[in-house]
Amino acid sequence: MGSTTDDFEEFARARTPQLYRTAWLLAGDRHHAEDLVQETLAKMYRSWWRMQRIENPAAYAQTVLARTFVSQRRKRSWNEQPTAAMPDGVHQSGDLELRLALRDALAELAPLDRAVLVLRFFEDRSVEQVALDLGKNAGAIRTRTSRALDRLRAVLGDDVHLIAL
Repeated sequence: MGSTTDDFEEFARARTPQLYRTAWLLAGDRHHAEDLVQETLAKMYRSWWRMQRIENPAAYAQTVLARTFVSQRRKRSWNEQPTAAMPDGVHQSGDLELRLALRDALAELAPLDRAVLVLRFFEDRSVEQVALDLGKNAGAIRTRTSRALDRLRAVLGDDVHLIAL
């Protein structure tokens, strides 16, 4: 068995792509998503020695990510935008226009609504798991999901069918 640091590095390498995908959906911006993943992994590292008691560290990391996102949005500095250079283009499969429309529509939602939709539909989590992740009750998550979907449909239009990113 490797050292605790080695175990964490292996975990971080394995989970970063999934964490980044979720963070990008939540933040809607590459730079904010990278910061969100970095902060999540830093929080995970600080308590990694306790992770032996956690049954599913990957799910716990998603919970930390979602809660960190909601917490960041409460701060004034969350909307800082780096502007020094344009990011390199990345080839992504799927309809680019739909991706951008979805990102923009998600950005118009309240942070908690955005977190609920991303966790429910893009991370395929149950209502109960999202409730645990966000520290809410299942009824509140169902209500928030319904209202957030209505807001998203109003922005995207009813004839747009969302596909998995």
